[in-house]
Amino acid sequence: MSRIIEYTYKGKNKTLTFSYQQHHNIHEAVAQAEGIDISEFLKMEQQIEAVSDTKAVRNFRDNHFRKLGFEKITLAQKENRGIGSKDK
Repeated sequence: MSRIIEYTYKGKNKTLTFSYQQHHNIHEAVAQAEGIDISEFLKMEQQIEAVSDTKAVRNFRDNHFRKLGFEKITLAQKENRGIGSKDK
């Protein structure tokens, strides 16, 4: 099931359809959407994961993407619909 990513890149608010079948995380998805190669970043992130805790990895990721021009990257809230509800 796909989700919607809401992000701000270089001052412009954008949305993007996201699926875990295509990307490992939302950061990879937005980088690809903006045409940014993050292969070196991913290698460094793996090295940090191997020797540190999740907070350090998150800080590294957030700081790197801020340097690339991203201000906000979040998954939009899921729309909860009752059983039997149809799309309009």
